[in-house]
Amino acid sequence: MVKFILALIFFLFSSIAGAQVHEFVLKNGLKLLVKEDDRAPIVVSQIWYKVGSSYETDGTTGVSHVLEHMMFQGTRKHGEGEFSRIIAENGGSENAFTGSDYTAYFQTLEKSRLPISFELEADRMRNITLPQEAFEKEIEVVKEERRLRTDDNPNSYLREVANATAFQTSPYRQPIIGWMADLESMDVADLRSWYKKWYAPNNATLVVVGDIEADDVYKLARKYFGRLKGEVALPPSHRPEVEQQGIKRVIVKRPAEIARLTMAYKTPALKSALQDNSSVEKWEPYALEMLSGILSGGSSARFASRLVRGEEVATGVNSSYNLAGRLDGLFVISATPAQGKSIEELEQAIRAQINELKSSEVAEEELQRVKAQVVSSDVYEKDSAFYQGMILGTFETVGLGWEYAEEYVEQISAITAEQVQEVTKKYLNDNVATIAVLEPISMDRESSGQGAVLPGANSNE
Repeated sequence: MVKFILALIFFLFSSIAGAQVHEFVLKNGLKLLVKEDDRAPIVVSQIWYKVGSSYETDGTTGVSHVLEHMMFQGTRKHGEGEFSRIIAENGGSENAFTGSDYTAYFQTLEKSRLPISFELEADRMRNITLPQEAFEKEIEVVKEERRLRTDDNPNSYLREVANATAFQTSPYRQPIIGWMADLESMDVADLRSWYKKWYAPNNATLVVVGDIEADDVYKLARKYFGRLKGEVALPPSHRPEVEQQGIKRVIVKRPAEIARLTMAYKTPALKSALQDNSSVEKWEPYALEMLSGILSGGSSARFASRLVRGEEVATGVNSSYNLAGRLDGLFVISATPAQGKSIEELEQAIRAQINELKSSEVAEEELQRVKAQVVSSDVYEKDSAFYQGMILGTFETVGLGWEYAEEYVEQISAITAEQVQEVTKKYLNDNVATIAVLEPISMDRESSGQGAVLPGANSNE
């Protein structure tokens, strides 16, 4: 039955992914990717800039995200708020997001309105005004966002501390929203410099998916973006992560109702596996994706069936891994202990599941079931024009090339039980592990000045 389901998913994938990706490059360096999808009379337009928090240096963290906010504050041609008003008046939706490796802006519109999107995005690629008053307002918005989503959110704060503890020199240690001290010292001149350096056609990829003709989109792109001038292309500063040689443990004390555990292991991204003379095999990142699915891919996965329902040691356990990173990242396990269970018991239970995978290969039936889940998740994402664009934009912007996004299903389907066991042994070990614990405290203790992180806890053991 599982093999039948997998075959059906592959059939659906072939029908969805059958549309060709058309690639164009304008004379000014702007790359254009177009994927035709005529199932609905809409078009999704996304502009991806190769800049995010991993491009920032100490003292400038958060500048990419703040600039994202300011991109909606007007150009010399369109005033504050006019961008969003024009999109809404044309029945569209729009937004933006900042990540570690990119900043992206997108609109979804009826297909005949694509020129409106292009005209607006081309304008703000080079012509935003960055008024001082708007900056003073938006920097306060970002600081409040940091307070609400991180400082006052125990789980988010734990993730931030775990990330900054795991990475010592990699820029992935920096939060996307920025450290509060950097936000407080930031001024509009920082944004002007950042904007001029990175917001240029030769540092951007335009992705369009929908009921359109590729050649028509190319002509529109030349009309609106072709006249823009590029900048001198400078590669981002590269400071590789130093080798970790022992487990790191950190305790975070915050006002919270329940404790929480994060176990993070340094793992390679697909980009590392593709480099010449790499010690990472190309299949390893895909095997790590499968490993995450085996551990927490749904209610029948090992964490849910064994630790939540079986041993009842946890109320929730999840794992995550992202192979599409510009730099090497983390395989992260996050868990909450069940009532009456300690963090120590929870950690040991998780370790037992990891050790079982190291000592015994996954049964073929379980492997096929997880493959079906992992592949189906990818297929369902590709059923959306927006997520088709997201996948193409992500792979292209992190330096993999969009072609590797098209290989995902084929690569996952080829992973063996032996390969899953091999990556578990190689990467889920204490030499590259960071264990972060959220220890709840009362509001009274927090207000009395007790530290958020135990002194000396962030150290090798």
